[in-house]
Amino acid sequence: MSLNNTMNVPDIRFPNLGISFENVPSVLFSIFGLEIYMYAVCIVTGIISAYYLGIWWVKRSGQKVDDYNDLLMLGVPLAIIGLRLYYVVFNWKEYSGQNFFRVFINFRDGGLAIYGGIIACVISATIIAYRKKIPFTVIADTAAPSMLLGQVIGRFGNFFNREAFGGYTDNLFAMQIYAGDVRSKSIITNEIMENVVTFNGAAYYQVHPTFLYEAFFNLLLMIALIIYRPRKKFDGEIVLLYFVGYGVIRFFVESLRTDQMIFLNTGLPLNQGMAVLFAVVSLGLIVAGHLRIRSKK
Repeated sequence: MSLNNTMNVPDIRFPNLGISFENVPSVLFSIFGLEIYMYAVCIVTGIISAYYLGIWWVKRSGQKVDDYNDLLMLGVPLAIIGLRLYYVVFNWKEYSGQNFFRVFINFRDGGLAIYGGIIACVISATIIAYRKKIPFTVIADTAAPSMLLGQVIGRFGNFFNREAFGGYTDNLFAMQIYAGDVRSKSIITNEIMENVVTFNGAAYYQVHPTFLYEAFFNLLLMIALIIYRPRKKFDGEIVLLYFVGYGVIRFFVESLRTDQMIFLNTGLPLNQGMAVLFAVVSLGLIVAGHLRIRSKK
């Protein structure tokens, strides 16, 4: 059901686009008292869609479907662990004094971090590559566009949860969220509070829809990688381009968000740092790969 169930006003608006959404559910339904969140539905839908996109290329490129079924069976559990572990470790100050294991398994409390999932997927691909005697770079190039599709769909979980947004904006894509639906007031900046908008007597926070920015640019990157993949110059180039492209996208998006993860007590944005690290190292490897090919001609 919608969080906003007491007032006859839209839950989420895009005023400059003339779009409004009413009864946006954070919970899809309940089974014996267990609530099924839309966030989880988006994650599962993203995984399934990513799998079928990957299998399409596996068949087209003459690889074995069973090898990638094994990757799915190993990768999904490890990715979920990585997503949660990364978030909990680098946000431990929020849980100080609590039992680590209980915090970790409490997925329903929220808190997943994409770089933890990416690292876990790399580990999974490395294991499968070793067991199946397939070059890691071949597996990684096959999986990279699929991961982007999963990220595109999964990001819409933030839309249903009214979270992971940016600061105040009045640009074309400005998003207004009914103030009563935002659970965590700690991510509401003074600038957002100073620009609260009233519509039909209800208060709204007007913010950057960073989930939408990231999903859109990830989709463009996915399409570009799929088009370029048959023309790649060396195995591993596609996954390296993924790291470069996503690094640039994430650095931009993180600069807008009001809930940045901070690296320990340094005051430095963790995910922006990871984005730069992945992008710079991958770009260096791409240049090295092309130079190696040129030197052989």
